[in-house]
Amino acid sequence: MALDNDVVVDDATLKMLSEVSTNTLAGLMIKIAGMRTRTIRRARPLNPENARFAGPAYTLRNVPVREDLTDRASMVSRKSPLHGTVDRIPPGSVLVIDMLGDTTCGGLGDVMVAALAVRGVAALVTDGAMRDGEAIAVGALPVFCDGVNPAPSNRALLAAGVQEMIGCGGVLVVPGDIVVGDPDGVVVVPRHLAAEVAREGRELEEVERWVKAEVEKGGRASDLYPPDETVVARFREARRKQG
Repeated sequence: MALDNDVVVDDATLKMLSEVSTNTLAGLMIKIAGMRTRTIRRARPLNPENARFAGPAYTLRNVPVREDLTDRASMVSRKSPLHGTVDRIPPGSVLVIDMLGDTTCGGLGDVMVAALAVRGVAALVTDGAMRDGEAIAVGALPVFCDGVNPAPSNRALLAAGVQEMIGCGGVLVVPGDIVVGDPDGVVVVPRHLAAEVAREGRELEEVERWVKAEVEKGGRASDLYPPDETVVARFREARRKQG
C-alpha cells in the first residue's frame, strides 16, 4: 500500500518531471528532503534514444526460485498466481521489477514487453537483466535493466507479489511513487514531493543553462556554480530584461 497514495500527481506535473534531467532530480531529492537513495543502481536504458519517461510505479517482487516450483515461477506461466498481471497494469504506469540484482536470467522477453507497450505502460525498470535485448531495444517501450541474458526468469527467480513495497537497485519503491527516467538513469520520487521537485527542477535547469552560457562567455565558474541566491537573482533579472 502506498504511503501517500492520497496525493494526486496530475499530468502536468508528470510532463514537467519527464522534461527535467535525472541528474537535477537526484540532486534536488537530497536538497529538498535529504533523500540520497533515490537513484536505481544498475538500471541502464537498452535504447538511450528511447529513455525519457515519468509515471507512477507498479511493482513486481521476485524471490529466489525453489526447484519444485519452477513451473509456476514466471508471472507469465498459467500456473502462476500472478498470471495475467501484464493485462492489469494501468496505462501510464512504470513497471518496476525487483529481480534481486540477478543477471543470470532475463525478466521478460520481447512479446510481453510489446504487450506492455500496447497497453500504454510508460516504461519498464529492473535491477536485473532482460531477454531479447535486440528486439526490445528497437521497440516502443523504454526499458532500463542491467544487461541481457537469454535464460528465462525461472532459472533463478519466482514472481511472488505485485503492488507491494520492493527494493530495486538499492531503492525502496512504494507502489505509486513517481518513477522518472532519461538516458542517464532512473530516479524514484515520493508522490508528496513530486510537484515541488518538478517546479524547482524546471527553474534550476533554466538557471544552470544560463550559468553554462555565462561560463562559456568567460565568467568565473567559481562565482557562478553551484548557483546560490545571488546567482539565481542575476538569472531572473537577465530573464526579465529578455522579456
